[in-house]
Amino acid sequence: MVPFGGWDMPLSYGDGTLAEHRACRSDAVAFDVSHLGTVSVRGAAALEQLQAALTNDLTKVGPGRAQYTHLLDPEDASVLDDIIVWWVDDERFDVMPNASNTDRVVAAIGGEEVTASRAVIAVQGPQARARLGTIAPEAAAIGRFRVGEATVAGVPCTVAGTGYTGEDGVELAVPAEHAAAVWDAVLACGVVPAGLGARDTLRLEVALPLHGHELGPGITPLQAGLGWVVAWDKPGGFRGRDALLAEKERGVARRLRGLATEGRRPPRADQVVLVDGAEVGVVTSGNFSPMLEHGIALALVPPSVAEGDLVTIAGKGDPTPATVVPLPFVPKH
Repeated sequence: MVPFGGWDMPLSYGDGTLAEHRACRSDAVAFDVSHLGTVSVRGAAALEQLQAALTNDLTKVGPGRAQYTHLLDPEDASVLDDIIVWWVDDERFDVMPNASNTDRVVAAIGGEEVTASRAVIAVQGPQARARLGTIAPEAAAIGRFRVGEATVAGVPCTVAGTGYTGEDGVELAVPAEHAAAVWDAVLACGVVPAGLGARDTLRLEVALPLHGHELGPGITPLQAGLGWVVAWDKPGGFRGRDALLAEKERGVARRLRGLATEGRRPPRADQVVLVDGAEVGVVTSGNFSPMLEHGIALALVPPSVAEGDLVTIAGKGDPTPATVVPLPFVPKH
């Protein structure tokens, strides 16, 4: 167990991070991600509140769907949080911020924080739906980025076809008092428990951003390569639009790239990236890839640093050669 965002989180279980990671890529795992916030926004004005605050356009989807979006700093358009919105029914939205950002999200969008009232169990992997379907066929049938209500082990849950691994699966929002029973029932289907370590290596392989690393102060959606979450022409605009549009017009000074190294020695966050001996950027996340069996990293570097270029990662010890490679490192499924 390790501290994370004010919570105690399981780093790994009995078989360790590498085994848990590979189980998610080949079969099915369950993560306890109850540290994610939930802000309930309800009522006739809920949609308007969210549209004014968040970058994406919820009218592109509708009730029964989920959407990835950003909350921006109004002054410099840096990403205060990246969020999944579960549009449960006409006037109910469950907004899912990151662990440490719930208060600032409530301040921006309104609503009520209900994090303590539920747990969230993410069942992920190519066999996730088949295994979950043996006890909860309705939950297993919730489609990708769909949201619905279903019963799991006799417990009413809100279910979304979302996740953070690059694999198929669902996330179950379970009333807190029934969380242990649902967790045990999911594991009894042959699903392997997985911890924070595997969650991080899985998301890194498919280049999913982590707030505080690829997103955060000074990092905008455009720098992170996430311009697709910005609805520029949304009626009424959104918080931070003017600052982000100014960056779009002048061009970004840096952008997120993927780096691959040889051997098992992993790159690490905050190491510097060099081109011809000159410091040009910084590693935002780095680790050993269990599937590729070599080091991988995400880094913010100038736009002139292109795929195929050779760079050097410098930190403690000898500098490490790296190649700029396409993202994601491992295909999403």
